[in-house]
Amino acid sequence: MAKKKVVYCVEDEESIRGLLAYVLKGQNFESQTFSESKSFWDAMNHSLPNLVLLDIMLDGEDGLTILHKMKQDSRYKNIPVIMLTAKTSEYDIVKGLDEGADDYIKKPFGVVELVSRIKAVMRRTESDAVGVDTLSIGELSIQRGSRIVTIGSKVIELTMKEYDLLLYLIENKNLVLSREQIMNHVWGFMYEGETRTVDMHIMTLRQKLDTSSKHIKTVRGIGYRWEEKHNEAKDFS
Repeated sequence: MAKKKVVYCVEDEESIRGLLAYVLKGQNFESQTFSESKSFWDAMNHSLPNLVLLDIMLDGEDGLTILHKMKQDSRYKNIPVIMLTAKTSEYDIVKGLDEGADDYIKKPFGVVELVSRIKAVMRRTESDAVGVDTLSIGELSIQRGSRIVTIGSKVIELTMKEYDLLLYLIENKNLVLSREQIMNHVWGFMYEGETRTVDMHIMTLRQKLDTSSKHIKTVRGIGYRWEEKHNEAKDFS
């Protein structure tokens, strides 16, 4: 029998914690729930989950602080995180995604949507972890399994969403991708303000890629395209 996947839920509302535990049990997940950060960190030091559901508005240490600490710690940075919160401003959404959250669900949420998002994130992160294959374009190199990006010998520090965006552009090289296509693939959902979010991530990605940013072309009124010469790319998968 396959081992059950474990989900940690950090949520300060008791009724929602109970609902999450009930839903997860019904989907054959194991779960632990926490009302604040201390008990969560104690559990993390004892045993790691397969995924974390994380509320932003918590007493004491808030969810964004917890997320930041996770992504800065080699023990926890590869654990997928779904933000689950009533805060719905574009700033909060972008902040969570930039810190490395894999998805963002607004309260009140539907049970079917929640389960679907959890399974989708788990599938995506598990497929990333299987094997290590390398995609090279000139001096730019991407190790898909370890999510390491280098230019020459220099490691380029990308957020999870910047990495996903870069890989999506390259895997669809020379194709025009609309902002809606990018948002749906990289973030997995749509929300008001998506155009500015995609544009902002393209801007920061260009800055980090330095001379390799020449490949990212803006298609006015539509979106973006990764443009390259035919003999420039090598896929060592």
